[in-house]
Amino acid sequence: MEWLTDPFQATFVQRALWGGVLVSVICALAGTWVVLRGMAFLGDAMSHGLLPGVALAALLGGNLLVGALLSAAVMTAGVTALGRTPKLSQDTGIGLLFVGMLSLGVIIVSRSQSFAVDLTGFLFGDVLAVREQDLVLLGVALLLALTVSVLGHRAFLALAFDPRKASTLGLRPRLAHAALLGLLALAIVASFHIVGTLLVLGLLIAPPAAALPWARSVRGVMILAALLGATATFGGLLLSWHLSTAAGATVSALAVVLFFFSHLASALRHHRRARLVGAPAAATD
Repeated sequence: MEWLTDPFQATFVQRALWGGVLVSVICALAGTWVVLRGMAFLGDAMSHGLLPGVALAALLGGNLLVGALLSAAVMTAGVTALGRTPKLSQDTGIGLLFVGMLSLGVIIVSRSQSFAVDLTGFLFGDVLAVREQDLVLLGVALLLALTVSVLGHRAFLALAFDPRKASTLGLRPRLAHAALLGLLALAIVASFHIVGTLLVLGLLIAPPAAALPWARSVRGVMILAALLGATATFGGLLLSWHLSTAAGATVSALAVVLFFFSHLASALRHHRRARLVGAPAAATD
């Protein structure tokens, strides 16, 4: 038991655990819709699109979170505007924004020789550096994400399965899509300090994707995804403590491992059911 509890005696690991759990819930709320709508590329593009704002904030000595929020707002507005262009596919628009924002971020970084540590933290996160004020901000972000998820649930659901029906029902699909992009941006901005932009998709996509075979409703996917994300956080911090590995990367990697275990178990379950259904039929023959 000491092997399980010793790491969490340290205050900074306790804060990391709480931060990871809060991020897991936020990512479950947004990531479920990302998985259901096949928006993984958009999530990846938006996470990397934070770089210009973060780099500029670091260069000017400002708040990195504010810089990330500004970049997220630009990406959200850009994706929304380009999505209304009839002759341009959404993937093309997202790809162009992705490359443009990432290039701008690298240009800003290249203007200074002192960004090595900051850029590493941006890319890979530092979950063990979570402060009490970070937990407060994550709590506020979670309340905001819950509010958007509850108010927009019906519109998001229609948008995910039948956008034309959403328009027929008067659910304003364009506004719903913009709100969904805002929810995704909120999850990414809240998460990048914990696991970094390169690893944020691990918590954003892997837990909801792992929950899909076992949940019977969208809310069920969200709840199970939050639990899986929290499990990955606890297990990742535990393993990183004993194996001396990068905490954020270990958390993200464990989330992906849980995804593969989930789908392997689901495949085995379906195979067993198929054998049980086929056995009586074979016996009657």
